[in-house]
Amino acid sequence: MTLQERIETISELGHILRDSLDGKNTRYSSDLEKLINNQQFKNGWFTPEYVRMAIKAIAGELTFGNLVAWTSRYPAIDSSEGSRNIGVVMAGNIPLAGFHDFLSVLITGNTLIAKTSSKDPDLIVFISNILGEINPEFSKRISFTDGLLTGFDAVIATGSDNSSRYFEYYFGKYPHIIRKNRNSVAILDGRETSGELSGLGSDVFSYFGLGCRSISKVFLPEGYDAEKLKNSWAEYERIICHNKYANNYDYNKAIFIVNRNEFTDFGFLLLRKSPGISSPVAVLHFEYYNTINNVYLEIEKMRDKIQCVVSRNDIPYGRAQSPHLWDYADGTDTVGFLLKKN
Repeated sequence: MTLQERIETISELGHILRDSLDGKNTRYSSDLEKLINNQQFKNGWFTPEYVRMAIKAIAGELTFGNLVAWTSRYPAIDSSEGSRNIGVVMAGNIPLAGFHDFLSVLITGNTLIAKTSSKDPDLIVFISNILGEINPEFSKRISFTDGLLTGFDAVIATGSDNSSRYFEYYFGKYPHIIRKNRNSVAILDGRETSGELSGLGSDVFSYFGLGCRSISKVFLPEGYDAEKLKNSWAEYERIICHNKYANNYDYNKAIFIVNRNEFTDFGFLLLRKSPGISSPVAVLHFEYYNTINNVYLEIEKMRDKIQCVVSRNDIPYGRAQSPHLWDYADGTDTVGFLLKKN
Protein backbone atom coordinates (compact mmCIF):
# COMPACT_ATOMS: atom_id res chain seq x y z
CA MET A 1 0.00 0.00 0.00
CA THR A 2 1.37 3.38 -0.94
CA LEU A 3 1.08 6.45 1.24
CA GLN A 4 -1.45 7.85 -1.22
CA GLU A 5 -3.61 4.75 -0.82
CA ARG A 6 -3.37 4.93 2.95
CA ILE A 7 -4.40 8.59 2.94
CA GLU A 8 -7.30 7.98 0.56
CA THR A 9 -8.60 5.06 2.64
CA ILE A 10 -8.38 6.91 5.96
CA SER A 11 -9.97 10.05 4.52
CA GLU A 12 -12.83 7.86 3.24
CA LEU A 13 -13.19 6.53 6.80
CA GLY A 14 -13.54 10.12 7.99
CA HIS A 15 -16.16 10.81 5.33
CA ILE A 16 -18.19 7.74 6.36
CA LEU A 17 -18.06 8.64 10.05
CA ARG A 18 -19.09 12.25 9.39
CA ASP A 19 -22.01 11.18 7.21
CA SER A 20 -23.11 8.54 9.72
CA LEU A 21 -23.01 11.00 12.62
CA ASP A 22 -24.95 13.55 10.55
CA GLY A 23 -27.81 11.09 10.17
CA LYS A 24 -27.19 10.27 6.52
CA ASN A 25 -28.18 6.76 5.50
CA THR A 26 -24.84 4.99 5.15
CA ARG A 27 -24.41 1.23 5.52
CA TYR A 28 -22.82 1.92 8.92
CA SER A 29 -25.29 4.47 10.34
CA SER A 30 -27.53 2.06 12.23
CA ASP A 31 -24.71 -0.01 13.70
CA LEU A 32 -22.79 3.10 14.73
CA GLU A 33 -25.84 4.56 16.43
CA LYS A 34 -26.39 1.33 18.37
CA LEU A 35 -22.74 1.22 19.36
CA ILE A 36 -22.84 4.83 20.59
CA ASN A 37 -25.94 4.20 22.69
CA ASN A 38 -24.73 0.90 24.15
CA GLN A 39 -21.34 1.99 25.47
CA GLN A 40 -22.91 3.41 28.63
CA PHE A 41 -24.00 -0.09 29.64
CA LYS A 42 -20.40 -1.33 29.53
CA ASN A 43 -18.76 1.78 30.92
CA GLY A 44 -20.92 4.19 32.89
CA TRP A 45 -18.69 7.15 32.00
CA PHE A 46 -19.20 6.61 28.25
CA THR A 47 -22.49 8.41 27.75
CA PRO A 48 -23.90 8.64 24.20
CA GLU A 49 -23.15 12.38 24.24
CA TYR A 50 -19.46 11.89 24.96
CA VAL A 51 -18.99 8.87 22.71
CA ARG A 52 -20.50 10.88 19.88
CA MET A 53 -18.29 13.84 20.77
CA ALA A 54 -15.15 11.69 20.61
CA ILE A 55 -16.05 10.17 17.24
CA LYS A 56 -17.02 13.56 15.84
CA ALA A 57 -13.69 15.11 16.90
CA ILE A 58 -11.80 12.28 15.19
CA ALA A 59 -13.95 12.28 12.06
CA GLY A 60 -13.52 16.02 11.66
CA GLU A 61 -9.75 15.61 11.47
CA LEU A 62 -9.78 12.73 8.98
CA THR A 63 -9.95 14.80 5.80
CA PHE A 64 -7.72 14.34 2.77
CA GLY A 65 -6.26 17.82 3.25
CA ASN A 66 -5.44 17.27 6.93
CA LEU A 67 -3.85 13.89 6.27
CA VAL A 68 -1.69 15.31 3.49
CA ALA A 69 -0.67 18.31 5.61
CA TRP A 70 0.24 15.98 8.49
CA THR A 71 2.22 13.39 6.54
CA SER A 72 4.00 15.94 4.35
CA ARG A 73 6.05 16.89 7.41
CA TYR A 74 7.82 13.52 7.18
CA PRO A 75 9.74 12.88 3.93
CA ALA A 76 10.66 9.36 5.11
CA ILE A 77 7.02 8.31 5.35
CA ASP A 78 6.87 7.50 1.63
CA SER A 79 9.42 4.71 2.03
CA SER A 80 8.15 3.31 5.34
CA GLU A 81 5.91 0.62 3.82
CA GLY A 82 5.43 -2.43 6.05
CA SER A 83 8.56 -2.01 8.11
CA ARG A 84 7.65 -3.08 11.67
CA ASN A 85 5.08 -4.61 13.99
CA ILE A 86 4.02 -2.02 16.58
CA GLY A 87 2.39 -3.02 19.84
CA VAL A 88 -0.02 -0.47 21.27
CA VAL A 89 -1.48 -0.60 24.78
CA MET A 90 -4.56 1.60 24.68
CA ALA A 91 -6.01 3.69 27.49
CA GLY A 92 -9.72 3.72 28.30
CA ASN A 93 -10.22 6.92 30.26
CA ILE A 94 -12.25 8.51 27.45
CA PRO A 95 -13.82 7.02 24.31
CA LEU A 96 -11.25 6.14 21.62
CA ALA A 97 -8.32 7.38 23.69
CA GLY A 98 -6.03 5.11 21.66
CA PHE A 99 -7.17 6.22 18.22
CA HIS A 100 -4.26 8.54 17.44
CA ASP A 101 -1.73 5.78 18.13
CA PHE A 102 -3.83 3.43 15.99
CA LEU A 103 -3.82 5.97 13.18
CA SER A 104 -0.12 6.81 13.50
CA VAL A 105 0.91 3.17 13.19
CA LEU A 106 -1.21 2.64 10.08
CA ILE A 107 -0.40 5.90 8.30
CA THR A 108 3.31 5.11 8.58
CA GLY A 109 2.79 1.75 6.86
CA ASN A 110 3.46 -0.33 9.96
CA THR A 111 1.44 -3.25 11.30
CA LEU A 112 -0.65 -2.75 14.44
CA ILE A 113 -0.91 -5.22 17.32
CA ALA A 114 -3.23 -3.53 19.81
CA LYS A 115 -4.26 -4.38 23.34
CA THR A 116 -7.60 -2.68 23.81
CA SER A 117 -8.69 -1.29 27.15
CA SER A 118 -11.26 -3.31 29.06
CA LYS A 119 -13.06 0.00 29.56
CA ASP A 120 -13.27 0.68 25.82
CA PRO A 121 -13.02 -2.57 23.85
CA ASP A 122 -15.54 -2.01 21.04
CA LEU A 123 -15.21 1.42 19.44
CA ILE A 124 -11.72 1.03 17.96
CA VAL A 125 -12.59 -2.44 16.62
CA PHE A 126 -15.69 -1.05 14.89
CA ILE A 127 -13.66 1.70 13.24
CA SER A 128 -11.00 -0.83 12.27
CA ASN A 129 -13.63 -2.99 10.57
CA ILE A 130 -14.83 -0.05 8.49
CA LEU A 131 -11.25 0.67 7.46
CA GLY A 132 -10.77 -2.97 6.42
CA GLU A 133 -13.94 -2.94 4.35
CA ILE A 134 -12.83 0.19 2.52
CA ASN A 135 -9.42 -1.34 1.82
CA PRO A 136 -8.90 -5.03 2.73
CA GLU A 137 -5.14 -4.47 2.90
CA PHE A 138 -5.69 -2.77 6.26
CA SER A 139 -7.34 -5.91 7.65
CA LYS A 140 -4.02 -7.70 7.19
CA ARG A 141 -2.23 -5.01 9.18
CA ILE A 142 -4.47 -4.81 12.26
CA SER A 143 -4.88 -7.30 15.07
CA PHE A 144 -6.38 -6.92 18.54
CA THR A 145 -5.81 -8.80 21.76
CA ASP A 146 -7.08 -8.62 25.32
CA GLY A 147 -4.13 -10.66 26.55
CA LEU A 148 -0.37 -10.19 26.44
CA LEU A 149 1.22 -8.37 23.55
CA THR A 150 3.57 -10.56 21.54
CA GLY A 151 5.46 -10.36 18.26
CA PHE A 152 6.11 -6.63 18.30
CA ASP A 153 9.25 -4.69 17.35
CA ALA A 154 8.36 -1.48 19.20
CA VAL A 155 5.62 -0.45 21.61
CA ILE A 156 3.47 2.53 22.57
CA ALA A 157 1.79 2.21 25.96
CA THR A 158 -0.48 4.69 27.73
CA GLY A 159 -1.57 4.41 31.34
CA SER A 160 -1.29 5.83 34.84
CA ASP A 161 1.87 6.68 36.76
CA ASN A 162 1.55 3.29 38.45
CA SER A 163 1.05 1.25 35.29
CA SER A 164 3.91 3.09 33.57
CA ARG A 165 6.33 1.39 35.98
CA TYR A 166 5.12 -1.99 34.80
CA PHE A 167 5.34 -0.85 31.19
CA GLU A 168 8.94 0.21 31.75
CA TYR A 169 9.71 -3.21 33.22
CA TYR A 170 8.10 -5.23 30.43
CA PHE A 171 8.81 -3.02 27.43
CA GLY A 172 11.97 -1.17 28.46
CA LYS A 173 14.27 -3.24 26.25
CA TYR A 174 12.25 -2.41 23.12
CA PRO A 175 11.99 0.95 21.35
CA HIS A 176 9.06 2.53 23.15
CA ILE A 177 6.87 5.47 24.05
CA ILE A 178 5.43 5.15 27.54
CA ARG A 179 2.93 7.76 28.68
CA LYS A 180 1.99 8.60 32.27
CA ASN A 181 -0.66 10.76 33.92
CA ARG A 182 -1.04 14.26 32.53
CA ASN A 183 -3.44 17.10 33.22
CA SER A 184 -4.29 20.34 31.48
CA VAL A 185 -4.58 23.89 32.77
CA ALA A 186 -6.21 27.14 31.73
CA ILE A 187 -5.22 30.76 32.26
CA LEU A 188 -7.75 33.57 32.53
CA ASP A 189 -6.88 37.27 32.46
CA GLY A 190 -10.33 38.63 33.35
CA ARG A 191 -11.15 39.94 29.88
CA GLU A 192 -12.73 36.76 28.54
CA THR A 193 -16.02 37.01 26.67
CA SER A 194 -19.05 34.96 27.65
CA GLY A 195 -18.37 32.76 24.62
CA GLU A 196 -14.79 32.12 25.71
CA LEU A 197 -15.88 31.23 29.24
CA SER A 198 -18.54 28.90 27.87
CA GLY A 199 -15.87 27.25 25.72
CA LEU A 200 -13.68 26.83 28.79
CA GLY A 201 -16.61 25.09 30.44
CA SER A 202 -16.57 22.53 27.66
CA ASP A 203 -12.85 21.96 28.30
CA VAL A 204 -13.56 21.42 32.00
CA PHE A 205 -16.69 19.25 31.89
CA SER A 206 -16.35 17.20 28.69
CA TYR A 207 -15.81 13.49 29.42
CA PHE A 208 -16.49 14.38 33.09
CA GLY A 209 -12.95 15.75 33.31
CA LEU A 210 -11.40 12.30 32.83
CA GLY A 211 -9.28 13.13 29.79
CA CYS A 212 -5.66 14.21 29.90
CA ARG A 213 -6.76 17.26 27.90
CA SER A 214 -9.51 18.07 30.41
CA ILE A 215 -8.86 21.26 32.38
CA SER A 216 -8.20 20.34 35.99
CA LYS A 217 -6.84 23.69 37.14
CA VAL A 218 -7.38 27.36 36.27
CA PHE A 219 -5.08 30.28 36.99
CA LEU A 220 -7.08 33.40 37.88
CA PRO A 221 -5.95 37.02 38.22
CA GLU A 222 -6.05 38.31 41.77
CA GLY A 223 -9.50 39.53 42.75
CA TYR A 224 -11.30 37.44 40.13
CA ASP A 225 -14.89 36.66 41.15
CA ALA A 226 -15.50 32.92 40.94
CA GLU A 227 -19.23 33.53 40.66
CA LYS A 228 -18.53 34.64 37.10
CA LEU A 229 -17.48 31.10 36.28
CA LYS A 230 -20.54 29.61 37.92
CA ASN A 231 -22.86 31.84 35.90
CA SER A 232 -20.98 31.19 32.66
CA TRP A 233 -21.15 27.43 33.19
CA ALA A 234 -24.85 27.16 34.02
CA GLU A 235 -25.36 25.24 30.77
CA TYR A 236 -23.25 22.39 32.18
CA GLU A 237 -25.07 22.02 35.51
CA ARG A 238 -27.03 19.00 34.24
CA ILE A 239 -23.80 17.02 34.59
CA ILE A 240 -24.74 16.52 38.26
CA CYS A 241 -27.61 14.30 37.09
CA HIS A 242 -25.08 11.65 36.06
CA ASN A 243 -24.93 9.10 38.86
CA LYS A 244 -21.18 8.36 38.82
CA TYR A 245 -20.30 12.06 38.61
CA ALA A 246 -22.75 12.94 41.39
CA ASN A 247 -21.24 10.25 43.64
CA ASN A 248 -17.78 11.80 43.16
CA TYR A 249 -19.19 15.27 43.83
CA ASP A 250 -20.84 14.13 47.07
CA TYR A 251 -17.78 12.20 48.21
CA ASN A 252 -15.32 15.03 47.63
CA LYS A 253 -17.63 17.58 49.19
CA ALA A 254 -17.92 15.41 52.30
CA ILE A 255 -14.13 15.06 52.49
CA PHE A 256 -13.65 18.83 52.22
CA ILE A 257 -16.21 19.47 54.94
CA VAL A 258 -14.72 16.88 57.32
CA ASN A 259 -11.20 18.22 56.74
CA ARG A 260 -12.44 21.80 56.98
CA ASN A 261 -11.02 22.65 53.57
CA GLU A 262 -12.20 25.90 52.03
CA PHE A 263 -14.06 25.49 48.76
CA THR A 264 -16.72 27.11 46.62
CA ASP A 265 -19.74 24.97 45.80
CA PHE A 266 -21.32 25.60 42.40
CA GLY A 267 -23.93 22.90 43.02
CA PHE A 268 -22.41 20.81 40.22
CA LEU A 269 -18.68 21.52 40.69
CA LEU A 270 -16.40 22.14 43.67
CA LEU A 271 -13.86 24.93 43.19
CA ARG A 272 -10.88 24.59 45.50
CA LYS A 273 -7.72 26.66 45.86
CA SER A 274 -4.72 24.36 45.50
CA PRO A 275 -1.16 24.41 44.11
CA GLY A 276 -1.74 20.96 42.57
CA ILE A 277 -2.82 20.51 38.97
CA SER A 278 -4.45 17.09 39.27
CA SER A 279 -7.96 17.37 40.67
CA PRO A 280 -10.54 14.66 41.45
CA VAL A 281 -13.69 14.23 39.40
CA ALA A 282 -16.18 17.04 40.13
CA VAL A 283 -13.40 19.24 41.57
CA LEU A 284 -11.57 22.08 39.81
CA HIS A 285 -8.41 23.51 41.32
CA PHE A 286 -7.56 27.18 41.01
CA GLU A 287 -4.79 29.54 41.98
CA TYR A 288 -4.51 33.33 41.89
CA TYR A 289 -1.59 35.06 40.20
CA ASN A 290 0.00 38.52 40.18
CA THR A 291 1.61 38.52 36.75
CA ILE A 292 1.09 36.31 33.74
CA ASN A 293 4.83 35.74 33.46
CA ASN A 294 4.83 34.03 36.86
CA VAL A 295 2.11 31.67 35.65
CA TYR A 296 4.16 30.57 32.67
CA LEU A 297 7.23 30.12 34.86
CA GLU A 298 5.20 27.85 37.14
CA ILE A 299 3.79 25.93 34.19
CA GLU A 300 7.28 25.41 32.81
CA LYS A 301 8.35 23.79 36.09
CA MET A 302 5.49 21.31 35.72
CA ARG A 303 5.83 20.78 31.97
CA ASP A 304 6.23 17.00 32.27
CA LYS A 305 2.88 16.85 34.09
CA ILE A 306 0.91 19.12 31.74
CA GLN A 307 -0.74 17.98 28.54
CA CYS A 308 -1.95 21.31 27.22
CA VAL A 309 -2.49 24.94 28.20
CA VAL A 310 -5.68 26.81 27.31
CA SER A 311 -5.68 30.60 27.19
CA ARG A 312 -5.94 33.51 24.78
CA ASN A 313 -2.28 32.97 23.90
CA ASP A 314 -2.27 29.17 23.72
CA ILE A 315 -4.98 26.68 22.76
CA PRO A 316 -8.24 28.66 22.37
CA TYR A 317 -10.98 28.16 24.93
CA GLY A 318 -13.23 25.29 23.89
CA ARG A 319 -10.59 23.58 21.73
CA ALA A 320 -8.75 21.47 24.31
CA GLN A 321 -10.74 18.34 23.48
CA SER A 322 -10.29 18.64 19.71
CA PRO A 323 -6.58 18.23 18.96
CA HIS A 324 -5.28 18.25 15.40
CA LEU A 325 -3.50 15.25 13.93
CA TRP A 326 -0.16 16.92 14.61
CA ASP A 327 -0.95 17.72 18.26
CA TYR A 328 0.91 14.86 19.89
CA ALA A 329 0.19 13.53 23.37
CA ASP A 330 2.92 14.53 25.84
CA GLY A 331 4.61 16.50 23.04
CA THR A 332 6.21 13.26 21.78
CA ASP A 333 6.23 12.98 17.99
CA THR A 334 4.63 9.57 17.54
CA VAL A 335 5.07 9.49 13.75
CA GLY A 336 8.71 10.52 14.07
CA PHE A 337 9.24 7.68 16.53
CA LEU A 338 7.54 5.16 14.23
CA LEU A 339 9.67 6.19 11.26
CA LYS A 340 12.95 5.61 13.07
CA LYS A 341 14.87 2.53 11.98
CA ASN A 342 15.88 1.05 15.33
